[in-house]
Amino acid sequence: MSGFPVSMMSLIEEFSKMPGIGPKSAQRLAFYILRSSKDDAGALARSIVKVKESVRFCRVCNNLSDEETCDICKSHSRDRSLLCVVEEPNDIITIERAGNFSGVYHVLLGSLSPLDGIGPSDLKIKELLDRVKKGKFREIIIATDFNTEGEATSLYLSKVLKGSGARLTRVAYGIPVGGDLQYADQATIVKAFEGRRETKA
Repeated sequence: MSGFPVSMMSLIEEFSKMPGIGPKSAQRLAFYILRSSKDDAGALARSIVKVKESVRFCRVCNNLSDEETCDICKSHSRDRSLLCVVEEPNDIITIERAGNFSGVYHVLLGSLSPLDGIGPSDLKIKELLDRVKKGKFREIIIATDFNTEGEATSLYLSKVLKGSGARLTRVAYGIPVGGDLQYADQATIVKAFEGRRETKA
């Protein structure tokens, strides 16, 4: 790639920093931008800047929002006695698309991973505990992924939430072991929520 102009090399390097983008994919993306119209390239650049400037984490649940509080937390039609705990904002989109959950959410912004140095203090677990103490939840659904990190997070949450007074359940049926929630189809998500079970601390 040494024959590329400096500006092209710089763009390829920036794309290479993105997760899941290798050198060849970065090069293809750079060429796509090069072949795009100036208007399209400008629109993309403006969208990136706008996201950085306006998108933030909801002060209540840590979902993505353009305002201090996300649309779900502001909604008066949600069942506020039902709380679903997920790892990432992407998981909320997946569950909402399935259309069978009417409660509210709490996003941990990650999962426990001791090997990577990610412990409880690195996630929004303290905020979850504070929220549970203040709220009156009849059920807390733990919807972390069914991989090693997700299972470790679920087990930890079951222990720290045990005395909350709420029923603790874990999404179960339909989500494959080792699977990520955001990649599940709508029917699978529906079955996972219908088949949720009591958690064990």
